[in-house]
Parts: sequence; structure tokens; C-alpha cells
Amino acid sequence: MEAVRDKAVVVTGAGGGIGAALARRFAAEGARVAVNDLDEQKARRTADEIGAVVVPGDASTIVPAARAALGGTVDVFCANAGVGTGGGPEASEDAWALAWDVNVMAHVRAARELLPEWLARGSGRFVSTVSAAGLLTMVAAAPYSVTKHGAYAFAEWLSLTYRHRGIDVHAICPQGVRTGMLAATGAAGDLVLAPTAIEPEDVAEALFTAMAEGRFLVLPHPEVAGHYTARAADPDRWLGGMNHLQRKLEATEGGTR
Repeated sequence: MEAVRDKAVVVTGAGGGIGAALARRFAAEGARVAVNDLDEQKARRTADEIGAVVVPGDASTIVPAARAALGGTVDVFCANAGVGTGGGPEASEDAWALAWDVNVMAHVRAARELLPEWLARGSGRFVSTVSAAGLLTMVAAAPYSVTKHGAYAFAEWLSLTYRHRGIDVHAICPQGVRTGMLAATGAAGDLVLAPTAIEPEDVAEALFTAMAEGRFLVLPHPEVAGHYTARAADPDRWLGGMNHLQRKLEATEGGTR
């Protein structure tokens, strides 16, 4: 894809899963890739596989190091790192703070670092790995659902604010993807996500299709568009359907929340 050939690309959370698939795809298309992950060994494995540079550490703070590692510029930033915090209001303050910090504020901090350069030259691409939970919700995972709504809202804001100044923004919103995060969702993931789960490579393919078509919203599961439309058109009916899933989950787990 000529749009990314020789471009400097950063992918956070690329030690595995969707991030690793994105890094592989960008490298295969001729981009110069910086692989980030909190786990340096995982990041190095991905980087060694594709001939990328490694920028380990907290995704919130790696833009300056990634810029330096890529020769002084960043053309594409994939804000992919995320945490799948479960529970509801009873989840700890630390759990809520972590979900907010990783799933939302890491995107904000990256944009804060990147935008001056991008606006000065009139080009840049910000890719936010959100989730279908950011458009809909996810049972048994309030911190995840709420912060993914925040990530989606921030991506929307970036797009509406800067698209006329050459900034492209994409929000990736898959349902279940066969990654470690899906495996950690337990009964809720088995009920809602696993039946239609796809591979991380399918997510990367959906992104590249959206990039070629100039689309903001990336739906690796096309059926999410229908769910999103139904949610907006008749919220009570949609909430009733989601509550039905909640009751099925409670029956599966043998208790109530």
C-alpha cells in the first residue's frame, strides 16, 4: 500500500495479538515500524520477526523515544495497547484508574505529542484500537466498556477537528478476537465474544481496507454496524436484549451481580 510505504509507524501493545498483527502488516507493506510493549521480551520477539525497532515501556510516554528510533519523525501512530478490566462499580479505584489511563489517556498523551508535528506539515495518521464495546457495551466489564466509549469519543473528536488539516483518524471496533485478552474474559467472553471471534490478522486487513477507502470507522465484524444502528434507533429494546445476555451470564455463573 503506497500510503504507508517508507512511513514511520508506531504500534503500541504490539507484543502479541492485534498489535503484533498490525505491526506485521505495516512492515509487510514497506513501512518502518517501531514495536512497543510493556513487556520488552514480547516486543523484541515481534520486532525481530519483522525487522522493526523496539521501543519498550509505558505506551503513554513512548512518542519521543519512538520518534528518535525512527529517524526523527512519526507518520502513523497505532494506539493499540489496552487493558480488559472487568467488574462493575465494585471494581477497585486502582482498576478503574488503570483502565482510564491505558485505554483513554495514553491516546490523549500520544496525540498531544504528535499533533504539533503533524499539523505543521499537514499530514499524519492516528489509529485507535477501540472495541465494539466502545460503540455498544460489554457485560461484566464496566471499566472496560466505559473507557472504550471514551477512546471512541476521543478518536471521533480528533477526526472532526483535524481532518481538514490532513490528519486521518481510524477507530477499530472489533468484537471477539482470538488473543490473550479474549481468553481472560472468562464466561462473559465465552458467551458474547467467542462464537464469532476472528483472528488478529483479520483486524489488520479490515484496517487496511478502511485506510484505502478513507473510512474512519473500522468494523472487522460488519454486523456491529447493525447493532450500533439498533442501539441508537431503539435504546430500550437494545438494552432489553443486552439484559437478556446479562441474565444468561448470571445463570451460567450460578449467581447474581
